[in-house]
Amino acid sequence: MNTFTLDDIKVAGWLKEANYVAGNWVGADDGSTYDVEDPATGTRVGTIPWVSGAETGRAIDAAQEAFLTWSMTTAAERAEKLQRMAQLVRDNLDILATMLTLEQGKPLAEARGEMKLGADYIQWFAEEARRINGEIIPSPWKDRQILVTREPVGVVGAISPWNFPFSMLSRKVAPALAAGCTIVIKPSEFTPYSGLLYAVLAERAGIPAGVVNVVTGDGAAVGGELTRNPLVRKITFTGSTRVGKLLYKQSADSMKKLSMELGGNAPTIVFDDADLNLAVETAVAGKFRNSGQTCVCTNRFYVQDRIYEEFARRLTDRVKKLKVDNGLKEGAEQGPLINLAAVEKVESQVEDAKAKGGRVLLGGKRHELGATFYEPTVIADATPEMLIAREETFGPVAALFRFKEEYEAVEAANATEFGLAAYFYTRDLARIFRVSRAIQSGMIGINAGVITTAEAPFGGVKDSGLGREGSAHGIEEYLNLKYLSLAGL
Repeated sequence: MNTFTLDDIKVAGWLKEANYVAGNWVGADDGSTYDVEDPATGTRVGTIPWVSGAETGRAIDAAQEAFLTWSMTTAAERAEKLQRMAQLVRDNLDILATMLTLEQGKPLAEARGEMKLGADYIQWFAEEARRINGEIIPSPWKDRQILVTREPVGVVGAISPWNFPFSMLSRKVAPALAAGCTIVIKPSEFTPYSGLLYAVLAERAGIPAGVVNVVTGDGAAVGGELTRNPLVRKITFTGSTRVGKLLYKQSADSMKKLSMELGGNAPTIVFDDADLNLAVETAVAGKFRNSGQTCVCTNRFYVQDRIYEEFARRLTDRVKKLKVDNGLKEGAEQGPLINLAAVEKVESQVEDAKAKGGRVLLGGKRHELGATFYEPTVIADATPEMLIAREETFGPVAALFRFKEEYEAVEAANATEFGLAAYFYTRDLARIFRVSRAIQSGMIGINAGVITTAEAPFGGVKDSGLGREGSAHGIEEYLNLKYLSLAGL
C-alpha cells in the first residue's frame, strides 16, 4: 500500500475545506469554521465551514433547480456518471484510505476496505439505474390499460455518521442519483472530508452542478432546515435512535419519505455444537472491527453453558493478539475511538459491569497509548442488569452471557428495543431455520461475523429503523410509484 501525507492529499485536491453548493466551493456566511482533529493524535487535520439553516436552504434550492433537468436524463447517462465515480475511488484507494484514517482513526487496511465497499455500492446502483422498470397490470375494464411507472422522489436530504463516513453515504448518494434524485449531504463534523469527497467525485465525474451538494455545520440547524423545507421530499439518516426519532417528528409536517438506519444492540449466540474456531475468528472480526464502533457489531455474546469457559478462553487468547496502534502504522488492527466522550462511555459500561459481578478476562482500561485508545476487552459473567446488556457500547468490549437452553438464548437476544443485526453459530440445520425465524432482527449472520455487502438489503426492525439500503430494494427508497389508468381503448 502506498503511503501519503496530509499535504499529499490536499495537493491532490481530495481534502476540501469548503462546502459545495450549486457547483461552487463556498464557506459559511459569517466565516465560522470548525477544526477537525485526528482522533489518534489530537492534531488538526483541517477546518470546515460551520453553516446553519440559511446556507442549507440555498443548497436545497440548488438541488431543486438541478432536479428539473437531472430527473429527465436517461438511465444510461446517470449510470455512466456513477460508474466514473466508482472508478475514481478504485483508482485512488490508497490516498483516499489515508484521508479516511486521518479523520476517523481506523486502521489503513480497514479504511481501504471501506473505500472499496463504497465503490462497490456506487457501481451496484449505477447498474440498477437501468433496471428501474414499470409494470402493466391486467385491467378489470375492457377499454382500459393500467400502467405503473417509477419516478424519482425529488430532493433528498442525507445525514450520515462518523463511523463509516464514506461507505454509509455511498448507500444514500448512489441510489438517489441513480433514481434521478438530487441530494444535499450533511456529513458528521468529526469526519466531514469523506462526505465532501462526494462533491469532489461528482465534479470530476462530470455530474452537473446542483445535483450533489454538501454542507457542514450545526446538526440541529442543518437537520432542521432539511426536515422543515418542503422542497426536500426524502430524508435518509444513519445515526442514533434518539436523533432518528427527532428527525422523524420534524419531517411529519411536510410528509417526507424516510429511511432510518438507527441504533443496534446485536446479539451473538454460540451454541454448543458450533465450530468454535470459526466462531472465535469471525466474531473477533465482526466485534473489534473499527474498534467496536459499528452499528452491526456484536454487543452481547450468549454462549451455551457446556462450552462457555472454553469459548471464553479461546476468545480471550485471540483478542489478546490484536495490535492496537495509530491507524496509519503498519500492522495496526485496532485504532482509537472517535473522541474522549466515546472512551468515557465505554469506561462507564465496563465499571458498571465490574460492579455487578462481571469478570474482566482481558483489558478493561484505557490503553497505554493514551489519548482515545482503549484496550480490547473481554468480560465474563455478564448479566441482564448491566448497562452493557441494555445499551449499545460502541467500543472494543465483548461481554459474555451464559445460557442453557435454546429458548433462553432467543428470548435474551430479543430482549431489546433494537433489531438491526444478530448472529449465531451452530451446525444443526433445523436449528438454523428455527432460530432465524425466532430472532427479531433485520439481518442475521449464521456462522458469519461480517455480512455487509452491496448485493444484500441493509436495515433493521423495531427501534433500529425503517427502510433498506443496498441491494435491488435500496433504490426503491428513492422512487415513487405512479399509476396511470388509460381509458378509451
